Amino acid sequence: MALPALTQSTFKDAVKSGIVLVDFWAPWCGPCRAFGPIFEKAAEDNPDVTFVKVNTEDEPNLAVEHGIQAIPTLLAFRDGVLVLEQPGALPGHALQKVIEQIKSLDMDRVRSEVRAHAAAG
Repeated sequence: MALPALTQSTFKDAVKSGIVLVDFWAPWCGPCRAFGPIFEKAAEDNPDVTFVKVNTEDEPNLAVEHGIQAIPTLLAFRDGVLVLEQPGALPGHALQKVIEQIKSLDMDRVRSEVRAHAAAG
């Protein structure tokens, strides 16, 4: 299953609604290649979640913009809010657990916490 690749011009629109998991990866990265099939299987198992990829070789500025320091790194967005940044390849069961936790988030509370953090900083 080929997952959509995001670019600098498509990223913002892609993560603004729903649950979106973004795999930052590179073709030369062994752990990235190992995580790819796990990520694709999770996409098949969770049709209500959007799964996309960012090739850091093709989109280095996007990786820098999001502070990616290791690959693979998983970013999770819900309704445009970054709710998770996880460097390193996850096993399938751990990825599924993360997805379930994101689905169960109280987004009103999350947005309130984001506003409070922004006001304090």
